[in-house]
Amino acid sequence: MATSRRHWSLPRVLIGLMAAETAVGALLFDLVLHDTAHEHMFNPAWPPHAKFHDAQYIVTSLAFGLLALALLARRRGDTHSRLLWSAGILAVPWASMFPALLFPGTATYDPEFEQETQFVLGLHGQLFMAVVTLVILAVAAALAVSRRSQVAS
Repeated sequence: MATSRRHWSLPRVLIGLMAAETAVGALLFDLVLHDTAHEHMFNPAWPPHAKFHDAQYIVTSLAFGLLALALLARRRGDTHSRLLWSAGILAVPWASMFPALLFPGTATYDPEFEQETQFVLGLHGQLFMAVVTLVILAVAAALAVSRRSQVAS
């Protein structure tokens, strides 16, 4: 029982929660929940190629989330390294949102949804979630590194 508690430390639980969020977030918001899916996969203004890339993002996020969960759950070998890799893998889809805005013609929302778009602290809701997720991942990784160096000394 003590091994189980130690394996699922606070950093591992935080990263696990972010893995679950990453795995299902895009699927829910872009495909399942009508309030936001109508701006994405069910947006009649989007051409098939745009929907293809949204579907690609949904599948990629699901794969990254499941991969991170699998890495976190494994108890043999270098669990610390796998925890850090999990955090890094999960950071990719979230962190990539910011430089994506530098590409020509990109925006966080389509103009026809301006009135529906939610902003939190001046950030588009999705970018706000990206910041929150990246901060939680960074804190979890820092805690894991700190705990490991305390144990080593």
